[in-house]
Amino acid sequence: MSENKTAKELSKQLFYQKKSVYQKKEPSHIEKAYDYAKGYAAFLDAAKTEREAVREAIRLAEYKGFVPYCFGDQVKKGGKYYYNNRGKSLYLFTVGTEPLDMGIHISAAHIDSPRLDLKQCPLYEEGGMSFFKTHYYGGIRKYQWVATPLALHGVVVKKDGSTVEVCVGEDDRDPVFYINDLLPHLGHEADRKPMGEAIPGEKLNVLVGSRPFDNSDEKDMIKLNTMALLNEKYGITEDDFLSAELSVVPAFKARDIGFDRSMIGAYGHDDRVCAYPALSAIFDCADSKHTLLCVLADKEETGSDGNTGMKSDLFLDLIDHLSSVLNADPALVRANSKCLSADVSVAFDPNFPDVFEKRNTPLLSAGVVLTKFTGSRGKSGTNDASAEYIGWLRGIMEDAQVVWQAGELGKVDCGGGGTVAKFLAQHNIETVDLGVPVISMHAPCEVIAKVDLYEAYRAFCAFCLA
Repeated sequence: MSENKTAKELSKQLFYQKKSVYQKKEPSHIEKAYDYAKGYAAFLDAAKTEREAVREAIRLAEYKGFVPYCFGDQVKKGGKYYYNNRGKSLYLFTVGTEPLDMGIHISAAHIDSPRLDLKQCPLYEEGGMSFFKTHYYGGIRKYQWVATPLALHGVVVKKDGSTVEVCVGEDDRDPVFYINDLLPHLGHEADRKPMGEAIPGEKLNVLVGSRPFDNSDEKDMIKLNTMALLNEKYGITEDDFLSAELSVVPAFKARDIGFDRSMIGAYGHDDRVCAYPALSAIFDCADSKHTLLCVLADKEETGSDGNTGMKSDLFLDLIDHLSSVLNADPALVRANSKCLSADVSVAFDPNFPDVFEKRNTPLLSAGVVLTKFTGSRGKSGTNDASAEYIGWLRGIMEDAQVVWQAGELGKVDCGGGGTVAKFLAQHNIETVDLGVPVISMHAPCEVIAKVDLYEAYRAFCAFCLA
C-alpha cells in the first residue's frame, strides 16, 4: 500500500487530523451555523437562571407541541411531553414507535451556572451605602465579579405562599448593581496576595443604594430607603428574604465577538450552550423511532445534589413509570439506553498554553468535543466511557458528517472537572460527555464559536435518529 501512495496521501489516510469547521464545510453550512446561533443568543438572554431556563424551554416546547406530563398520566406512541420539576429542572420526552425495552436515547445538560446568591439576611448599611451580602454558587474566580455591571434575578416567596418574580438590571431603563473594588493607589498590599485570595468571598457585597430615607439622624436610613423601594415595587419586607432565591448575575446581553462575528460572548455558556442544542434536537427529531429524553438539570455546579439535581431519584422514577405504562422492564430499558452527557469542554487558549496538553485539548471552531473521561488526578470521579460506545458514536457522527474532536480538560495533574455523566452511568446506562469548547469557562463572560454550537446541535440530532 505504501509503495503505491505518496507520503502525503498515506498521512491523510492514517493520521488523525483535527481541522476547523471552516476547513471542512462549505460557506452555506457556515451561514446555517451563524443563523442557528441567533436563536441561541436569544435563549441566553431569556434564561440567566435555571428557573428562567425552565420557563423559556417550556415556552419553546409548547410551541413545538409538547404537553405537560404528571405521574399517573397515560402516554401514547408519538406523544411529546414535558415534566416540570419544581420550576428548576425539566424533563422532555417523546415516545418512539419501537418498544421501550430497546432503550431510550438520553441527552442530559445542566442549566445552572456559577453566580452569586443573596444570603438569607442580605441587606445592611455601612459607610454611606447599602449592600447585599452574597454567597457564591459554583466555582468562580472571585476577582472577575468586582467592578462590573450586575443584575438581580429570582423569586421571593411570602409566608402566605404567594410568589414575587424579581428581575432588575436587564432592561436598559433599569438600574444595575455593582461590587466595589480597591483603587490601584491603595491596592499594593492586595496586589501581593495570590489571585485567589485578593478578593475574599465575604467581600463580594453588592452595592444597591446610597440615598437615605430622610435627613433624620435615625440609624440605617439608607437601608430603610432601599427596603422602602423594594416594598413599594414588590410588596416585600425584610423578613421575606428568608424565603427567597435571589441571584446576582452579569447585566450584559449575549453579543457577537470579533470583527467577523464568529463567536458569542455571554454569561452562562456553561452549560446552556449544550442545553439549547439538546433541546432543539429533541424538537426537530421528535419523529424518531426511539423514545427520546432530554434532561435539563439543576445543581450541577454544586455537585448535582438536591431534588432538582441529577442525583435525584426523579430520573429513575420517570423511567420506571414510563416502563410501567408502556409494558417494559425498567432494568432492560436502562441497560439498552444510551446517553450523551451534554457538558462543555475547555478550548485551547494560546494566552495560557502552560496548562494545556495541546495534542489532547479541544480547539475553538474545530467542532463539538467528545470527552471519554473527566475527573481529575488519576481520573478521580470520572465516568470513563467504554471504547465500544465511543466507537458506536464515532460511526454515528461520521455518517452524519458532524465535525467533532476528542479532548480533555487540561494537563494531567493540572486540570480536571466533573459532569453529570457518572450519575447517569451508575444506572447501567452507556454514557459519554459531548459538548462545546469554551474560552474563559466560569467567567462572567464566556466565549464560544458559533460553528461549534451548530455542530453540537447536529451531533444531538444524529444521536436522536441513530
